Amino acid sequence: MKIIKKILVALLVVLIIMQFFGPERNEGDSTTVDTFIAETNPSRVVKSILENTCYDCHSDVTTYPWYNKITPVNYWLADHIEEGKEHFNLSAWDSYSVKRKEHKMHELIEEVEEKKMPLESYTYTHGDANLTDDQIAAVVAWGKEVRAKYQAQLNKTE
Repeated sequence: MKIIKKILVALLVVLIIMQFFGPERNEGDSTTVDTFIAETNPSRVVKSILENTCYDCHSDVTTYPWYNKITPVNYWLADHIEEGKEHFNLSAWDSYSVKRKEHKMHELIEEVEEKKMPLESYTYTHGDANLTDDQIAAVVAWGKEVRAKYQAQLNKTE
């Protein structure tokens, strides 16, 4: 029993010390998505949906919740954001080729239509990220328009 108590105390000390250190925060300024917004031209409604459901994990513009200050949650969130940006990074849009942009829009449409995005774990704490059928339809319609523009650009270069 003494050894278990010592292990628990050691773990508690480690967790307390970890509170003073944390992962790097993902806090660019809101202009990092300007290229994406300018190029894809979402309506006001779609832009608001993107801000509420996509930016935190898929751009350099993350608004952190209060619980991000708690270790190990902050490490979990940092990993989640890093992974999200690997798949689709709105802040890196200007570095994507037209082919990649077209593919990313295809993925966006598919993920939103199939209700895989936003992630269920994200909507637990971000109630406004639960998309209605009308919001899904708006994002999908916009995504298809944008994708068609990229497809047309690709067809011109072939």
